[in-house]
Amino acid sequence: MALRATLLACGIVAMACGLWGGLYRLGFDLPHAANAAALHGALLICGLFGTVIGLERAVAFGRTWGYAAPACAAAGSVLLLAGAPIPIGAAAYAVSAALLLGVTLVITSRQRTLFNATLAAGALSWLAGTLLWAAGADIPAVSGWWIGFLVLTIAGERLELGRLMAKKRGSEILFVAGVVLLATGAILTLSATLGAAVYGLALLVLAVWLARHDVVRHTLRQTGQTRFMAACMAAGYLWLGIAGALLIAMPPSTTTFGYDAALHAVLIGFVLSMVFGHALIILPAVARVRIAYRPWFYLPLAVLHLAVALRVGGDILAEDAVRAWSGPLTLLALVGFVGLIVGGIVRKRPAARAGAAVGAVRPAPDASAAPRAARSAPSTRPHPAGWRGSAVRSLPR
Repeated sequence: MALRATLLACGIVAMACGLWGGLYRLGFDLPHAANAAALHGALLICGLFGTVIGLERAVAFGRTWGYAAPACAAAGSVLLLAGAPIPIGAAAYAVSAALLLGVTLVITSRQRTLFNATLAAGALSWLAGTLLWAAGADIPAVSGWWIGFLVLTIAGERLELGRLMAKKRGSEILFVAGVVLLATGAILTLSATLGAAVYGLALLVLAVWLARHDVVRHTLRQTGQTRFMAACMAAGYLWLGIAGALLIAMPPSTTTFGYDAALHAVLIGFVLSMVFGHALIILPAVARVRIAYRPWFYLPLAVLHLAVALRVGGDILAEDAVRAWSGPLTLLALVGFVGLIVGGIVRKRPAARAGAAVGAVRPAPDASAAPRAARSAPSTRPHPAGWRGSAVRSLPR
C-alpha cells in the first residue's frame, strides 16, 4: 500500500504540474511554469495516465514485477520536472509502456478476448508514440498515438464491462475496423489533412459503436452512483464523436485552432469524463478505501463539460478570452471532484472479538481461503448502488 500511495502521489504531482503548464500556455502569467508548459501533454498523458493505468493494471495482474510499469512512468515525470533532457525522460516513459504492454500480453495469453487485445493495442500505441518522441518527433506527430493509448484503454475496459451483453453478428468487425482506422490516422499524423480525416473517422466509428453497445444504455435508467457513472460515459461518447467531426471539418493543417479543439474534446470531454465515472470503482480497488456516493458529484461533472464547451467554442470562434477561461474551469472541476472523493472516503470501524480486550481489532477474513460453505453466507460487505446479491454473486437489477 505504501508503494501504491507513492505512485498515486507521483501521478497527482504530474497532473498538477501539467495543469499549471496548461494555464501558462493559455496566457496566465504563472511562476515557474515555462518548463511545465513545454511538457504539458507529456506530463498529463504519460506522467498521469501512464502511472495510473499502469498501477491499475499491476493491481489486477497481482505480480510484483507489474508495478515496475507505473514506477518507470513516475520516474520519467520526476526526471523531466527535474530538468533532465527529453530523451532521458521519454526513455523512462518508453520502458513503462513496454512493461505495461508485457503485463497486458501475459493477461491476454491467459484470456484471449477482444477487450484484452484492445488493452494491448492501447499499450502498444503508447509505446510507439513515446519512442517517436524520444527520437525527436514533436508532440503533434505523436499525439495520435498517445490519444490512441487512452481511447483504446477506455474502450477495452468498457468492452470488458459489457461483455455479457448480446451483440449483433458482425458488430465486433466494425469495432476492429475503427481500431485499424485509428492506427492508420496515427501513422499519417494529425498534422496531415488525410491523417486527420482518417483519425476523425475512426473516433466517430468508435464513439457510435461504444454508445450503441455499451451497458450505459441500460444503466442510465438506474439511480444513484450507477446513473452518475452512466452519465459520465454518455457525455464522454458525445465528446469523442465531436472530436472526430472536428478533425474532419477543421483539419489542423488548414485551421488555426482545429488541432487544439479536437485534442481537448478528447482529453477533457471524453477522457476526464470517463475518469470521473470510473474513479468511484477504480480507487476502492487500488487504494482499498470505500467512497460514499453523493449527488454532489454531478456539480464538478457539469463544470467540466462547461469548460470543454468553452474550449471548443473558443477554438471554433478564435476567441482567446473564451479559450483562456476554460482552463481555470477545468482546474476547478478537478479540484472539486477530488475534494468530494476525499470527503467521501468511508473509514472502517474496528470490530472487537467477543471476550477480547477492548480495542483489539479482529482481522478481516480471507474470502479466498474460506470454505465454500462459509463463502456462501450472506454478505455484510456493502455493494455499489443499484446492485444486490450474496457474497458469491451480485446481479444488476
